[in-house]
Amino acid sequence: MESIGSIWMYGGFLAFVLAMLALDLGVFHKTAHKVSLREAAIWSVVWVLCALAFNGLLWKSFGAERGMEFLTGYLLEKALSVDNIFVIVLIFGAFKVPEAYQHRVLFWGILGALVMRAIFVGLGAALIAKFHWVLYVFGAFLLITGIKMLIFRDAEFDPRTNPLFKLFRKAVPAVDTFEGPNFTIVKDGKRFATPLLLVLVAVELTDLVFAVDSVPAIFAVTKDPFIVFTSNIFAILGLRSLYFLLAGVVEKFHLLKIGLSLVLVFVGVKMLVVDFMKIPVVLSLGVIAFLVGASVVASLLWPKAAKGH
Repeated sequence: MESIGSIWMYGGFLAFVLAMLALDLGVFHKTAHKVSLREAAIWSVVWVLCALAFNGLLWKSFGAERGMEFLTGYLLEKALSVDNIFVIVLIFGAFKVPEAYQHRVLFWGILGALVMRAIFVGLGAALIAKFHWVLYVFGAFLLITGIKMLIFRDAEFDPRTNPLFKLFRKAVPAVDTFEGPNFTIVKDGKRFATPLLLVLVAVELTDLVFAVDSVPAIFAVTKDPFIVFTSNIFAILGLRSLYFLLAGVVEKFHLLKIGLSLVLVFVGVKMLVVDFMKIPVVLSLGVIAFLVGASVVASLLWPKAAKGH
């Protein structure tokens, strides 16, 4: 599959990502602490500016079309990652994770997510390159997922009901109390998982589900694996700070799931008509931005009624 990415570009990008993550964990979050709104806002701006600067480099080096593909893919993945925040809020609430340890869980969870996204992008690109009809499978899957999300958007979610999580819980001995920021402890000569490790597993399994939706979605925007990979990674990297920024107010955006559902329906249809109608990238960017923006504005204009009213 034709791509602007060379081995040096992939290497340079991964070196930048690892350096930023090392700076994040080793310097700014060396000691477990509650992440303030100010700190979350600063890091959110930093990650967005990094993504836009990278977008500028692509635009200058490879032209407007590639630059627009990255920007559209980044906006798409960023929007879909907000849905991930809804679920993470539920996970942390279900397990009663202390605020001081939430960043540690998200750091390692997102590190695992980066690996999973790389695998998914590689598999997706290989399948599309070898079997063009896979695009139709992806399109149908996204269309059905979008409709299903729209219909069941108010369904209750409990991460502990996930079959894989249940299997992990049975297979790995665990203690019932948090032991500081530790994922495991040694007790009576045996190693046990702490609830923090169980939360990390729940977060990873959740991202696995979201990756199944988001990675095929971006292939509706571009077939270039490098752009798919980098836009995915930048969206994921900003997820932690975005979580701490929105966790307290995420319920206010109660209509956002409708917008995200329609986004998935749109990209699914775009994939299904790919051989019959070419939808310009700039139009895709406009549609995605409109659907997400409109659902956010609508949520604020028509707030959700409090329970019992």
